[in-house]
Amino acid sequence: MEPELKIFSGNANRPLAQRIADYVGVRLGEATVEAFPDQETFVKINENVRGRDIFIIQPTCPPANEHLMELLIMIDACRRASATRITAVIPFFGYARQDRKDQPRVPITAKLVANLIVAAGAHRVLTMDLHAQQIMGFFDIPVDHLYAAPVMYKYFQKKDLSNLVVVSPDIGGVKMVAAYANVFHAPLAIVAKKRKSATDVEVLNVVGEVKGKDVLLVDDLTETAGTLTRAAEVLKAKGARKVYATVCHAVLGAQAVDRLKKSKIEELVTTDTVPHGKVNGFKLTELSVAPVLGEAIKRIHNSESVSSLFDINGSRPES
Repeated sequence: MEPELKIFSGNANRPLAQRIADYVGVRLGEATVEAFPDQETFVKINENVRGRDIFIIQPTCPPANEHLMELLIMIDACRRASATRITAVIPFFGYARQDRKDQPRVPITAKLVANLIVAAGAHRVLTMDLHAQQIMGFFDIPVDHLYAAPVMYKYFQKKDLSNLVVVSPDIGGVKMVAAYANVFHAPLAIVAKKRKSATDVEVLNVVGEVKGKDVLLVDDLTETAGTLTRAAEVLKAKGARKVYATVCHAVLGAQAVDRLKKSKIEELVTTDTVPHGKVNGFKLTELSVAPVLGEAIKRIHNSESVSSLFDINGSRPES
């Protein structure tokens, strides 16, 4: 007999965890996850997990360190309670940008976080739209890497953007954007940029034809919206008709919202991998990835293929 599947959640994104549990058809597990007065994290799993197949849903969205500690402690609690298998479901892997030594005396924090998750007792990881795919190799356990592209494709297909060009807002995202262009059967363009600071960028040039076309800017993550809004500005100056943007993980602070309100972007389409508050004065559309994550959880539990989830319009976003 297969072990019983159970889903638990920390405090990072409980609405998404509930939607995933509803899709899978199981009750969201009961766990106490709270902070002591000195801000130490306390966790107690309030039901039997011995011999169960456990999935812990916890993106490391802001406050990232707090939510990461909740994830690690929940994994440890389930391991010590004799769970058969523990899968860390991390829809948004927040330390993914620190994946290499790009200057002297800096850490590779993404690798450190991977080591912590493995040391805590996770048996596998399920994540979505990593900032750099090589992060999968930082883990010494199996990693299932999902994509938001199927969800985005279904949404934009309804808009009937027949004269579409898919644009990467920087050179580093070309591989992912090329996969989107392949899925949409649309041409590709690139906005070359130079970063002046952590919050400000300088656009240098546009490679590709955008004049008279509808543009879809594609990125995996935005926090300050500096890259997206500057790219949209230069694309409009180059004659683009309408500029849409799609970002899997929109970690929007006050600065990002202010920039988006003043930007040339018609609509920002994102997912619920991180929670969003209500945004006034700008069209923000949130699509749920709960069915994609839920289907992956069911397939992992039943030892079935996960990669077939990515077949869209005759292409795959990872290709």
